[in-house]
Amino acid sequence: MNRTRHLPTLLLVVVAALAAAVYTGCGDDDDGNGGEAEAAETFREGLREELRGLEYNVFLTRQLNFSLPSDEHYYDGPPAPKGSSHYGVFIEVCNRAEEGEARPAATDFRIVDTQGNEFRPVELPEDNAFAYQPKLLAPRECIPAKGSISQLGPTGGALLLFELPIEAAENRPLVLQIRQGGEQINFELDI
Repeated sequence: MNRTRHLPTLLLVVVAALAAAVYTGCGDDDDGNGGEAEAAETFREGLREELRGLEYNVFLTRQLNFSLPSDEHYYDGPPAPKGSSHYGVFIEVCNRAEEGEARPAATDFRIVDTQGNEFRPVELPEDNAFAYQPKLLAPRECIPAKGSISQLGPTGGALLLFELPIEAAENRPLVLQIRQGGEQINFELDI
């Protein structure tokens, strides 16, 4: 049997399949605003990612227990209700530009579970030394500020405090969405 006789047919099938794949991938995903819709990529904790001229980095996410000496200074509010827990997301936000204008740090954070449930951070008082406090960041400025207690502390980041029901922690992966000026970046939280 001569197998080389079937080679042109096989090549034709492969070329047709590749052409179909390329054509399918060239569709117009209209977002309704005249542009192309893009799903926001999800990044891992520990990676710096840019959003509107600022770099965001989620250093650590962990469950907090305010009755322990290591956690007691993070929050001085009511305990989480039965069936819920407090989680700290410790982040850094930096304007790495050498010069230029100050840029606003994000104020819109939410954790989304695999069921589509969204959770907003617990509001922390301005005098909480560990709390994330958004502001305009001048070039070479970060949140938390260099030399601050939260920057020098064990987490190295500013605290976003979330109260999550136990079911949400089971609906992993949990994704932290950071939104600013119509743009968004996502971080998969390592819980």
